[in-house]
Amino acid sequence: MKKLIVTFTIMLLVVAGCGGDNGNGDTSGGEGSGIDKIVLADAGWDSIRFHNSIAQKIIEEGYGYETDVTTGSTAATIQGLRQGDINAYMEVWTDNIKELYTEATDAGDIVKLSTNFDDNRQGLWVPTYVIEGDEERGIEAKAPDLKSVKDLEKYPDVFKDPEDPSKGRVIGAPSGWALSEYLDTKMTTYGLEEEYNYFLPGSDSAIVTSLADAYENGEPWVGYYWSPTWVTAKYDMTLLEEPEYNEEQWNKNKGTEFPPNDVVVAANKDLPDQAPEVVEFLKNYETSSDLTGEALAYMKDNDASAEEAAMWWMEQHEDIWTEWLPEDVATKVKDSMK
Repeated sequence: MKKLIVTFTIMLLVVAGCGGDNGNGDTSGGEGSGIDKIVLADAGWDSIRFHNSIAQKIIEEGYGYETDVTTGSTAATIQGLRQGDINAYMEVWTDNIKELYTEATDAGDIVKLSTNFDDNRQGLWVPTYVIEGDEERGIEAKAPDLKSVKDLEKYPDVFKDPEDPSKGRVIGAPSGWALSEYLDTKMTTYGLEEEYNYFLPGSDSAIVTSLADAYENGEPWVGYYWSPTWVTAKYDMTLLEEPEYNEEQWNKNKGTEFPPNDVVVAANKDLPDQAPEVVEFLKNYETSSDLTGEALAYMKDNDASAEEAAMWWMEQHEDIWTEWLPEDVATKVKDSMK
């Protein structure tokens, strides 16, 4: 009988031990249990790193969780989110990965929590001085009638390809991005393939280097970029016009502006059960292209890290982020910043 009692006691201890504690007083076990660490995705660009840093500060100081970041390509990190290796994703550019995102949400693997921002813009840009000149810098307008992508056909001599001066050069997106195929199609749709070479840069940083060199020297440049970035926040750039987005026309030949692109905060399907208070915070998370661009310009101007930019931004915009949180949580975060 004593042996039976000892065995039963051991079993109770084992079961109790399996319950665990997430560090927030949650000792429930199995599905719906709390977690100790919340993992975010870094898909390789500055704005997602900035938003990760804000989220990490709030999650750690306000809610008492550990955080971590998993770095990888968009496809790899979205897959990690689906599988639960990543818990939350602060910047899913939904239309750029429309099929992948739709498949994941339709399957119920990930859930949209909020729209981080929806006023972003992307397409072909030129420095504004190419169109208007810049008297202060002594730059004359080289393409005064340039308004649209179609208008580029008038100015191949302005945007000469240094490797093939008989044509102009349009800087595209890196070949591994789905957008690169869209832009290549646009070149044909707008009749630019005869006058321009479509150049594939090796990376985002290669685009930035090309643009920054041209801009600092007051030279013409045309190519793909998007906002919010430090580039569009710091440099005076003009996005070339295209016909208003029309789904039928877009699907036919990409002959419109890029589709509306909600940039959302998403989570693995289990996070609402694992950390419901964090999910409530993320449901309130909302910024804008301008607000994000401020932080990215700060990073560039001050050679600051994403974490440093996040702390600066939170000091500048306490009225915004405290509205995402219960008062007691906001107080904890504010106290940690003193």
